[in-house]
Amino acid sequence: MPSAMPADILARRRELMLVGDADGFADLFAPDAVMEFAFHGPPGTPVRVEGREAIREYSRRVMASPLRLEELYQAQDLEVVVVEMRARATIATTSQSFTAMSIQVLRIREGQIVLFRDFADPRGFEELSAVLGLES
Repeated sequence: MPSAMPADILARRRELMLVGDADGFADLFAPDAVMEFAFHGPPGTPVRVEGREAIREYSRRVMASPLRLEELYQAQDLEVVVVEMRARATIATTSQSFTAMSIQVLRIREGQIVLFRDFADPRGFEELSAVLGLES
């Protein structure tokens, strides 16, 4: 689908995932595509899968598992914006730094944010707690 619009690809992705078609799903990816799982999944989940054929094999394993998707929500709302955030900060009192990642979903209406959801990587908070000496 080289000339397909991103919305078309997302719709097709949704269909393929719901029916468990690992090969069709993998065919949506470029030969040198990368899948990254920034926030880690269950044990054994890779952090990164490189290349269409590796994605195909990974997808076959996942879709062959007992897990069956029943619903897959994808926002179709033009007010919804998804942002990948990477924040680097330094604690002024110690000069120690840390990095935190999150995915943020915002709903913007009439030029103002009306909803903000932050899906932060808990590892960033663990690192921040360690830097601040808040670990228990």
